[in-house]
Amino acid sequence: MAWNEPGGNNQDPWGGRKGGGNQGPPDLDEAFKKMQDKLNGMFGGGKSGSNKGSGGLSPSSIVVLLFIFALIYGASGFYQVNEQERAVVLRFGLYSQTKGPGLHWNPPLVDNVTRVNVTRVRLHGTKGEMLTEDLNIVEVNLSVQYSIADAQNFVLKVRDPERSLAQASDSALRHIVGSTEMHSVLTEGREQIAVEVATRLQSYLDNYNTGIQIEKVNVEETNPPDAVQEAFDDVNKAREDEERSKNEAEAYANGIIPEARGKAQRMLEEASAYQAQVVAQSKGEAQRFTKLLKEYKKAPEVTRERLYLDAVQQVMSSTSKVMVDIEGGNNMMYLPLDKLVSPAQTTAGVQGLTPEALRDLSNRLADYQGRNTQTRTTRRREVR
Repeated sequence: MAWNEPGGNNQDPWGGRKGGGNQGPPDLDEAFKKMQDKLNGMFGGGKSGSNKGSGGLSPSSIVVLLFIFALIYGASGFYQVNEQERAVVLRFGLYSQTKGPGLHWNPPLVDNVTRVNVTRVRLHGTKGEMLTEDLNIVEVNLSVQYSIADAQNFVLKVRDPERSLAQASDSALRHIVGSTEMHSVLTEGREQIAVEVATRLQSYLDNYNTGIQIEKVNVEETNPPDAVQEAFDDVNKAREDEERSKNEAEAYANGIIPEARGKAQRMLEEASAYQAQVVAQSKGEAQRFTKLLKEYKKAPEVTRERLYLDAVQQVMSSTSKVMVDIEGGNNMMYLPLDKLVSPAQTTAGVQGLTPEALRDLSNRLADYQGRNTQTRTTRRREVR
């Protein structure tokens, strides 16, 4: 049924009656007023119908709201900076300060705090093919370990510090490899390349004010292009054979040279010892002769006989048989000394002849020679 037909209680869609005081849609001011009455009821204020002269919040409600807002605002400004972190504070977009470890407070919406870990060591890796000094292509795999030395520069000076690090690493690596020969890049020159890359890369980052500190640079792997890998392997094997041959030759030389030096030193020592022995023996004989000369001057006959006996003893000590040529005769006399000496002396050997035994032996020889001379003289007389 239409709202304006007869018998329809004269109602309209806005809730009013025909002829009533409310003609048209509800007022927005009335809706806001109802909402205000509800808020006043929540915080202890009077309703709109009971306090028609009040058009807003009560003073106590405003104080409570301000207190709650201040409490939330103040609590949200506290933050903790760990031992390994540094906090960069921006106030209205401008750098204010850098705070260290501990509990800090900054006003929210006014200060912007960025925390940066300055102790953690980060890793960046790069890999690529590049041209060497001798116009050969090599593939190099490089890793860079770095940390944050200056949090302010890391956050503010460069838009993307880690991207700048990656580009600077490629630039430094290609510069160093481009001034090095291929053989050095692939073999023993890798450590030197890493040191030079670290130095050059750090200078780049310092010029950019990135706040990054290079900890270590490692050349992980260097390889020639795949097309020449087999030829390069053959070259490496040849170099290894060369090095092994050198090591074997050095080992042989190290074994021969000390031995020859030892033999030469031994010969020198033996010659020195022989020289000292001969000199000492000559000096001893000279001294002995000098002393003997003094004794000879005192008693020539006794000394002469003693020298004769010593000479005979020395000669006969090396033989047990003596052949004696008889003066004026054609026969030679054979003397078996081992039979002539006493049994005790025979047991001891001819070398044990004493001066007394030699003197007795000389007397016997003289008697024997005298008898032979007398016999020959008698025979000659009889023949006459």
